[in-house]
Amino acid sequence: MTDSHHQDEWRESLESAKDIIIDSLAETMDLYGVTRSVGTLYGTMYVEGDMTLDEMREKLGMSKPSMSTGVRKLQEFNVVKKTHRRGKRKQTYVAEKDFFRFFTNFFTQQWEREVRTNLSAIESAWKQLDMLIQSEEAEESIKEEAREIQRILSQSIKYYKWLGRLVESIETGELFKYIPVEEDDKER
Repeated sequence: MTDSHHQDEWRESLESAKDIIIDSLAETMDLYGVTRSVGTLYGTMYVEGDMTLDEMREKLGMSKPSMSTGVRKLQEFNVVKKTHRRGKRKQTYVAEKDFFRFFTNFFTQQWEREVRTNLSAIESAWKQLDMLIQSEEAEESIKEEAREIQRILSQSIKYYKWLGRLVESIETGELFKYIPVEEDDKER
């Protein structure tokens, strides 16, 4: 076999390893509600480094509008940043490679939204339930159901306040005092 043939085999093996990583990242993001195509886009930038939209389109065979939408979504999650490659006029984009930072950016953003959305809904519902409970005209069965819903909501409030503290502990790094990052495994 020629040296060139060996190099082709090595290149093929390298591309196969990249595909495994990209597929795994896309699958993982799909678990968390991000479309598989956007996950594939993230995974591609993760293994390839900074890329222009044209390079992404060429590599993935997606349309430029789909590519732009996917990149924007990843930027909203704060897991892809706009960059500039020296000597290139076109914008490039790079994926966050530090999974601790990815975790912090992606999940805290989602959890903060969950907390805000649900505490706001609970506050609105609570006011309505209070009005029912206070009403002299509402039947006792309605008032009792309103009280039961408030009891249920009280448990939800505890959860959302806890989730808010979890977000804060992640953002400040406090969480890592209790669950420290392990040192590098020397055997790898």
